[in-house]
Amino acid sequence: MNAGIIGIGKYVPEKVVTNFDLEKIMDTSDEWIRTRTGIEERHFAADDQDTSDLAVAAAKEAMAKAGITPEEIGLILVATVTQDQNFPSVACMVQEKLGAVNAAAMDQAAACAGFIYSLVTAKQFVEANAYKYVLVVGVEKLSKVIDWKDRNTAVLFGDGASAAIVGQVSEGRGILSFELGADGTGGKNLYLTPQDTIAMNGREVFKFAVRQMGESAVNVLDKAGLTKEDVDFLVPHQANIRIMESARERLELPPEKMSKTIQKYGNTSAASIGISLVDELEAGRIKEDDLLVLVGFGGGLTWGAVAMRWGK
Repeated sequence: MNAGIIGIGKYVPEKVVTNFDLEKIMDTSDEWIRTRTGIEERHFAADDQDTSDLAVAAAKEAMAKAGITPEEIGLILVATVTQDQNFPSVACMVQEKLGAVNAAAMDQAAACAGFIYSLVTAKQFVEANAYKYVLVVGVEKLSKVIDWKDRNTAVLFGDGASAAIVGQVSEGRGILSFELGADGTGGKNLYLTPQDTIAMNGREVFKFAVRQMGESAVNVLDKAGLTKEDVDFLVPHQANIRIMESARERLELPPEKMSKTIQKYGNTSAASIGISLVDELEAGRIKEDDLLVLVGFGGGLTWGAVAMRWGK
């Protein structure tokens, strides 16, 4: 049995905050942000929207595309580090709001690598025939943990959600290989402060990410018995354009074979890979039977990658 994505959706809040908007409230500039990160704008949730609301909107779209009902979902996995509250979990809130009465539910915290972690977890349950359909959600409301006094991190983040229904797919398709990893000694370089704001040692995180994104992408190809020449499209975590480009160059791919959505959404952490997948599918840049490499890294420090043959 092969597990893969049979339906995928996204949601981004209506409110758009541009670099020019940020110029008015802190010592920064559109040029500074764009040249260092690739970001031009990001979306922020409304005050009365929380993480679970974003998750439900993306989940409904994924279910519609997969053609399944809430009652058919056996497990809900929500990748997030910005829960509505410590407990109940966002996954349990999503279960209630969707009416997924037959689903087990839990959150997974692997920061920006969370979508990959949850995708790989879902694969195990489907291929073990424990659940027919698993709902995977990557979602963040990072606007509530931004330190507006730290211009180096405040310009990076946005809010959003992506959701995927993982189920059985035909032979040769779906998730072909994966890599998950963590290095707890690097946790001090990216963390949430006691004041509930993001703190980051940008130089150390950059060095780690440039090395790990490329290595993980190559590793999952090796595990699947594939080569760089087999890759049709790279979907990296949208953290920083220079980090993304380093992964693309490691795979020796032309620019048009890498997803780049960071300019529209900023860094949406666990949501970013799924959001990018939706955008590329809608634009026709990902096609049936394309070989995809999804790769991300995040606080923890964590990382993950999958090689996937797209299609049902």
